[in-house]
Amino acid sequence: MKLVTYSINDSAHRLGVVHNEQIVDIEKLGSQTHLPFPATMLDLIDEGQQAIVRIAAALKASMPDEIKSCSVPFTEVKLLAPIPRPRKNIIGIGLNYTEHVAESARSLDTSSELPQKPIIFSKPPTSVTGPDENIILNQKLTQQLDWEVELAVVIGKKGKYIDKQNALDHVFGYTIINDISARDCRRAGQWIVSKGQDTFAPMGPYLITKDEIDNPHNLNLSLTVNGVEKQNSNTKFMLFNINDLIEDLSTVFTLEPGDIIATGTPSGVGAGRTPQEWLQDGDVVEAFVESLGTLRNTVVAVNLP
Repeated sequence: MKLVTYSINDSAHRLGVVHNEQIVDIEKLGSQTHLPFPATMLDLIDEGQQAIVRIAAALKASMPDEIKSCSVPFTEVKLLAPIPRPRKNIIGIGLNYTEHVAESARSLDTSSELPQKPIIFSKPPTSVTGPDENIILNQKLTQQLDWEVELAVVIGKKGKYIDKQNALDHVFGYTIINDISARDCRRAGQWIVSKGQDTFAPMGPYLITKDEIDNPHNLNLSLTVNGVEKQNSNTKFMLFNINDLIEDLSTVFTLEPGDIIATGTPSGVGAGRTPQEWLQDGDVVEAFVESLGTLRNTVVAVNLP
C-alpha cells in the first residue's frame, strides 16, 4: 500500500492512500464505510497490519462512485513527509556501504577500516521536511552542504533484543530520506550538529508498506543534483542489512512503532568527489529508491543568526 500524508491549501494534515492514480482520504473512507480508520500516519502505524488489511478490504468493497467521493487528485494536494513529526529522533547509520567508507576516509578523516558494528547517530524530529520543500543552507553555519540518498525503514512493532531472523516482522514499511549533512559542522567527531539542522532530513514522498517490497535488500538507489547523477548503487551492498541493524539497535534501546532508521548512503557524496562539490543556492536534489519513488527538494541559501 502506498501511503501519504498531505494537505490541501495548507489545511490540517490528512492521511491518504494512493489508489487509481488519486489519493483516497483514509479517514473519509472510514466514515463512508462506518469503520473507525486512523487519521494520521503514526496512528495507522500504531494499529499495525490489521489496519492495512481493513483499509484494503474497504477499498475493494467500495463502488467507484463511493471511492471518488473521498478522493482528491494529486494536482490539488501538497504532499508532506509521510511522518511530518516523528515522536523520536531518526536513527541514522553511518558508513554502511564499503565504497562510502573508503571515500569518507579520504575526505573526512574517518577510519578506513570497515565498521565491525553499525555506527549510530541521530537526527532530531525538527530536521524532517517533505517533498518539494526547501533544504535550508544557513551560510553562517556551513559552506559544505552535502547530500546522501538513503533507504529508510519505519518500525511497526515494538521490540527489544530482536533476533535478526525475525527482524523484518517488526517493519511497517519503507520510505526515502536524504541525509543532508554539513561537513564542516562536526564537533569532536560527533555528527548531530552536522546532520541535525532544520530541514536536513527530507523524507517521502510515500511510505510503502512492507508487503509491497519483495526484497528491501535489492533496491536500486540514486541521487542527482540539477539532473546530474551523483550516486548510484543498490541496497544489496549495505555492510549491515536491515535485519542486522534491527537486531543491533534493539540490543541498545527498545524499538517502537513509528521509529525511523535511515540505513546509510552509498558512495558519490560531495565530500568524496574530486574536487569536492557542495550544494548551492537553487540546486535541485532528487533522491530515488526503486519502488519508493523520487524525493525532490531545492536548496535555498539564507544567512540566519
